Amino acid sequence: MKRYFITGLLIWVPLVITVWVLSLIVNTLDQSLQLLPEAVHPKNLFGFAIPGVGALLTLAMILFTGLLAANFIGQKLVGWWDKLLSRIPVVNSVYKAVKQVSDTLFAPNGNAFRKALLVQYPRQGAWTIAFLTGIPGGDIRNHLRGDYVSVYVPTTPNPTSGFFLMMPRNDVVELDMTVDEALKYIISMGVVAPPAHARVVTHT
Repeated sequence: MKRYFITGLLIWVPLVITVWVLSLIVNTLDQSLQLLPEAVHPKNLFGFAIPGVGALLTLAMILFTGLLAANFIGQKLVGWWDKLLSRIPVVNSVYKAVKQVSDTLFAPNGNAFRKALLVQYPRQGAWTIAFLTGIPGGDIRNHLRGDYVSVYVPTTPNPTSGFFLMMPRNDVVELDMTVDEALKYIISMGVVAPPAHARVVTHT
C-alpha cells in the first residue's frame, strides 16, 4: 500500500503544482481586462467569464509594444517616455534601477544568467550552484584587488530569492550545464540531477 501511495503521489504532485502555477499566472495576466470597458468584458458579452482572455490580451499588448518600439517613431516615443519618468522624483530612481536590471536580464546580447557556476558558499568546503551576472563596477572595482566576478547564489527551492556575491574569478568554476538544467537541480533540492554529460570544465 505504501508503494502504491508513493507512486500515485509522484504522479499527482507534479501535475497539481503545474496546474496551480499555470492558474496563478493566467489569473494574474487576466487582470489586464480591467483596462477595457466593462461592456466588452467576456462576462458581459457571453454571460460567463472566459479564463485566459486577459492573458492573451497581455501577450498581444507586449507584442504590439515591441513592434511599435522597433521602428523610428516608436524609439522616439520610448525615449520621450524615459525622459519624462526620469524627471519625476522617487519614480526616476526606481524606474532606472528596474530598467537596468530588465535590460541586463532580457537583452539578447546580455550576459546575465548565461552561465551556471560552482562556488564555495556559505563556507570553504561547502559547494553550491550560482549564476554569473557580470563583473563588479563603479567605485567597488577600485576596492577589490585582482580579477573578480559578480555571481547570484539562489536559494532552494525558490530561486527567485538569494544572495549577490563578488568573488575572485579563480574561485569560480564554470559548469557544463545550461541555466535551465541548473535551475531544475536547485528547485528539486538536488533530486533532479543534470544529464550525465554535464561536467566541470574550466575556471571562468
